[in-house]
Amino acid sequence: MENFWFFVVIALIVAIPFIFFYYVPFPVWMSAKASGVNVSLIQLFMMRIRNVPPKVIVQAMIEATKAGLSDVTRDSLEAHYLAGGHVQRVVHALVSASKANIELSFQMAAAIDLAGRDVFDAVQMSVNPKVIDTPHVTAVAKDGIQLIAIARVTVRANIKRLVGGAGEDTVLARVGEGIVSSIGSAESHKAVLENPDSISKLVLKKGLDAGTAFEILSIDIADIDIGKNIGAALQIDQANADKNIAQAKAEERRAIAVALEQEMLAKAQEARAYVIQAEAEVPKAMAEAFRSGNLGIMDYYRMKNIQADTAMRDNIAKE
Repeated sequence: MENFWFFVVIALIVAIPFIFFYYVPFPVWMSAKASGVNVSLIQLFMMRIRNVPPKVIVQAMIEATKAGLSDVTRDSLEAHYLAGGHVQRVVHALVSASKANIELSFQMAAAIDLAGRDVFDAVQMSVNPKVIDTPHVTAVAKDGIQLIAIARVTVRANIKRLVGGAGEDTVLARVGEGIVSSIGSAESHKAVLENPDSISKLVLKKGLDAGTAFEILSIDIADIDIGKNIGAALQIDQANADKNIAQAKAEERRAIAVALEQEMLAKAQEARAYVIQAEAEVPKAMAEAFRSGNLGIMDYYRMKNIQADTAMRDNIAKE
């Protein structure tokens, strides 16, 4: 039992200083005092109670104080941290903007950071513009020749439009649309190849950076390649379509002609059947004429002679 209480006392002796220096970060307070930052131990203790890391806040205050930023306060840094922001990157961005003579307040930087954008990279891009390469943009000139272009867009971050402004994808989409429109309005692909800067001038005039978080400084056509002859391919497809339509119409006319021919054959066969039937009645009529005395034997021979003469004439005419 005595050993148990001995270990309890040892544990308390070790734990109490650790707990004390955790909630009262004396080294952090000494660092703040040495840097000229006015913060008390009670304030650091209250930060621990609010689940705010004192070291992060104090380091940000030291950096802001050394850079001469007067609008950065402890309460604003704590509020930004509790809102889920990146305190250190916001202070880095404010220091960089101050050194580059870029107007940027803490409220604006905090809003940009909470909007999900990297405010420090945005400030760096404002100082050092970024070059964005567009993907292959395919367009067809009026003469039917396909052109494949690649453009390089130099952009600079617009601090005032970072909150709510469109990103790089929108800029690339608008530049691609402008290239397609410029090439499509050209009379010949040769004119585009001879003067590619006409595309850049036309695209820049459209104000493609409106509503975006960037300012377009220049658009340069890096490469233009000749693609397929779309016009010829379309003409071939149209000719094949016209041929298929003509063949379909010809087949329709042939089917109608065959149907008419079959119909005429059927009518001819029907007429021939009537003729055969009528011819079959002739002998009966002649026999009846012989019996009634209306036809004599000499009349019969004269009729035969006329038939023979008619058949001979038909044969001569055929030859």
